[in-house]
Amino acid sequence: MTMRRVNVVILVLLAVAFLIIVQRNLLNLSDFLHKEHPDAGMILPFESELSPDIKLELVRKGEEIPVLITASEERLGAVVAAMNSIYQNSKANVVFTIVTLNDTADHLQLWLSKTKLKNVNYKIVIFQPELLNGKISKDPQILEATKPLTFARFYLPAYLPEAEKAIYLDDDIIVQGDIQDLFETHIKPGHAAAFSDDCDSASAKGIIRGAGNQNNYIGFLDFKKEAVKKLGMRATTCSFNPGLIVANLTEWRYQNITKQLEHWMELNTQADLYSKTLAESITTPPLLIVFYKRHSSIDPMWHVRHLGTTGAGNRYSTQFVKAAKLLHWNGHYKPWGRTSSFTDVWDKWFIPDPTGKFHPVRRHTD
Repeated sequence: MTMRRVNVVILVLLAVAFLIIVQRNLLNLSDFLHKEHPDAGMILPFESELSPDIKLELVRKGEEIPVLITASEERLGAVVAAMNSIYQNSKANVVFTIVTLNDTADHLQLWLSKTKLKNVNYKIVIFQPELLNGKISKDPQILEATKPLTFARFYLPAYLPEAEKAIYLDDDIIVQGDIQDLFETHIKPGHAAAFSDDCDSASAKGIIRGAGNQNNYIGFLDFKKEAVKKLGMRATTCSFNPGLIVANLTEWRYQNITKQLEHWMELNTQADLYSKTLAESITTPPLLIVFYKRHSSIDPMWHVRHLGTTGAGNRYSTQFVKAAKLLHWNGHYKPWGRTSSFTDVWDKWFIPDPTGKFHPVRRHTD
C-alpha cells in the first residue's frame, strides 16, 4: 500500500509539472505572437456591430490602394463624405493623398482628427499653383473660372512617387462599392489609364442639353483649328469623363503623360483649341487628346454620373442609384446644395464640420 501511494504521489507531481510546463509554453507563445502581430485580436470598423464593446481598430494591411482626391475650402465637406464612403465600404488598405491649398490644410486636418476618419491612412499635400504658369489662358473669364486643384490629376506620379497604380477621384462622388474592385480594373498593355466613356450604357442619358455635343470630342475641341486637324481624330469619337481615373503610373511615367498634357495646355493658350461650347472642366480637352484611343474602360456601374445636372432625379430610379458602385454629381448642382438630386444618399456619408464652417444647404420643410 505504501508503494502504491508513493506511485500515486509521483504521478500527481508529474502531472502538475507537466501542466506547469504547458502553461509556460503557452504564455511564451502568446508573447511571441503579440510581438509578431501586435494588432491580433483587434477588429475592423465593419465588425464593430458584432462586438460593440471592443473599441480597438485593426490597422489595415495588405496591398496599398493609393487614392488621390483634391480638397478646396468651399467644398471640404465633399471630400470628407467621399473619404468616409470609401473607407466604410471596404476593408482594403486604402491610402489617401489629399491635394489642397495652404489656406485649407489646417481646417481639413482638424476636421479629420475630430471624427471617425482620424484612423484613416492619409497625407495632405499642398498644390503649387505656379505649376500652371504659362499653361492657362490669360482671358479674365477663363482665369476666374479656373480652379487650380482640378489640374492635380495631371501630376499623379509626382504626388504618388512610389505607386505603380492609383485611383484619382473628383470630390463630388460617393463610393457605394468596394474600392478594391475598382482598383483591380484591367488596364490593357500600353495604356496609362482607364476612364468611363460618355457613351456607356449607364450614363449615356446624361448628355448636357444646350451645351453642344458633350458626349463626343467635338463638344470639347475646336476641329477647325489646324493643330486639332493634324491629329486626325474623329470628331464623333465618344469622349470620356476624367472625374474618375484608374491609372497605371508605371506606364504614365514611361510615356511622360504629364509632359504631353502640359504641351497641349500651353498650345491652347496660343491657339485657343478648346470648343466654344465647352460646358465644364477645361481639364478634359488635353486628356482627350493625349488618351485618344489609348485608354481602357471602366465598368459603367463604377461611374454613374450626371447626378448634378437638370433632371437627374427623373433620369435615374432610386433602385438604380442604390445599385450603382460609384455616384458622381458632375454638373452645376452639388449634393451639398439646395437643388441637387439624391442628396439623401450623400447625406448618409457626410460628417458634420466640428468647426461649424461648412453646412450643407437643405430645403426647410414645415
